[in-house]
Amino acid sequence: MATALHHLTIAEASRLIATRDLSPVELTRAFLDRIAALDAQVNAYLLVTADLALEQARKAEAEIMAGRHLGPLHGIPYALKDIYCTAGIRTTGHSRSAIDYVPSEDAETVRRLQAAGAVLLGKLATHEFAHGGPSFDLPWPPARNPWDLRRFTGGSSSGSGAAVAAGLAMGALGSDTGGSIRNPAALCGLVGLKPTYGLISRRGVWTNSFSFDHAGPMTWTVEDCSLLLQVLAGHDPLDPASAKREVPDYRAALTGDIRGLRIGVLRHQFEEEVPAPEPLRAALDQAFAVLRSLGAELEDVRIRPARDYADVKVTGAESELYAVHEQGLRANPQLFGEDFLGRSLAAILIRGEDYVNAQRERRAMVEEARPLWQRYDAILTAGPGPAPLLDAWRTINFWQKASYTNPWNVLGGPSLAQCIGYTAEGLPLSMLVQGRPFADAAVLRIADAYERATPWRARRPVLEAGAPPLPLPPVPDPTPADVTPAERDAVALVARRAGLTLNERQFELLCAAAPHVWAMTGRLRTPRSFEAPAPVGVFRFTGYAGG
Repeated sequence: MATALHHLTIAEASRLIATRDLSPVELTRAFLDRIAALDAQVNAYLLVTADLALEQARKAEAEIMAGRHLGPLHGIPYALKDIYCTAGIRTTGHSRSAIDYVPSEDAETVRRLQAAGAVLLGKLATHEFAHGGPSFDLPWPPARNPWDLRRFTGGSSSGSGAAVAAGLAMGALGSDTGGSIRNPAALCGLVGLKPTYGLISRRGVWTNSFSFDHAGPMTWTVEDCSLLLQVLAGHDPLDPASAKREVPDYRAALTGDIRGLRIGVLRHQFEEEVPAPEPLRAALDQAFAVLRSLGAELEDVRIRPARDYADVKVTGAESELYAVHEQGLRANPQLFGEDFLGRSLAAILIRGEDYVNAQRERRAMVEEARPLWQRYDAILTAGPGPAPLLDAWRTINFWQKASYTNPWNVLGGPSLAQCIGYTAEGLPLSMLVQGRPFADAAVLRIADAYERATPWRARRPVLEAGAPPLPLPPVPDPTPADVTPAERDAVALVARRAGLTLNERQFELLCAAAPHVWAMTGRLRTPRSFEAPAPVGVFRFTGYAGG
């Protein structure tokens, strides 16, 4: 069994552990050995907690042998995106600016996994502070896609996607502000769930955006995803965004029966607005046919253009991200990577009224979606992919392109990425399954039914132990800014007023983003009546008895 341990699913390993046919210590050692043999090529881990993992595995084994089996995650090795705080264990956000930070407390999600008996293998690569793209000027290299090490994993939960795909962890936690769980899940061929906003506590997970952040699981199968979600979901009174709702039995929802479910298809997104490559479109048509054969009723439906959702999400999220990092950016921008700067600095060009406009428009979008969820049990669209070459990334891409994933951060309901096939070159293809808020179980049910009816989970990336690591691509030069001299002077004035001291390259990154920010915020400046919806943000007390 030892040679195949790293390819067991969580559910399979859990059953073997429960019947005492598999030792948590043996399983953990198998993963640590595989990390030692392969991670120099994949770069999924920033820190391997080998001693702690073996200690936790021995504890789990002793408890199980004594008849105290805690549930499906007892003895299961997992890993964390390095924005999840871990008491006494370095947590860096993959940034030079936090390279020596050691939290004093665990994130609530980490506490729940520990209570379930899970085994922590280590901390995983991310895009800097869960933002930016693949960066080549940080203290650690970016993670690489196990299906083709020359290619991008997707981000920002890059190490989480790489680790699970490569068999370096049985499951991982990521975070998703605009697609950061689903992008790497799609490009690495996994299941990645952005749960309903507020379903999983974000306390102790470093903030990207207060309004749009989600914590969630990344696994090889839908069943594994349901097992992690079961432990992670639930109210946290110290997270002001945490929802106080009963948690259903997610695994029990995986019946395989989707007969009569009504599913909308956002064909306009992947055919008109963000055209998908032909292999992905063909795979989507085949996936839709599978769902119809299982008894689901599919029909095309339209929502607002993807660009509208991107305007709302980026305006709001970038404003909040800048507020989180303003002190560091003013004090020493040199401690941040250029890709992070090329996104975050531009928030100084977003005005207060732009932020409020975005929040008001978000509320309108959420209200517009109500009839959609009355008609449909789920909505389908394309997932990102196939994975591009790692050295093809340019920061300006963030500002230029809408995405399939942004709308579901704006609307707040569950969104799941899953594999629906492969290109001729062997790169994963994916679709996104969306549901109404708190219908996470329905999304898992549909994805599981599709997964059972297709062969894609039998295929794994092949990695060769001892292969030399690939060289790191060079840091790309900033994209030349398309601004007039007067506009450049205006940007410089705003930067000075913001207290920023930027070098020439950093200022060029800011100027390159400026026209995109002005266009984005301009589209949000539409007339609104006094009766228009109030912003989504609300104030509420937390931690007070009777509150």
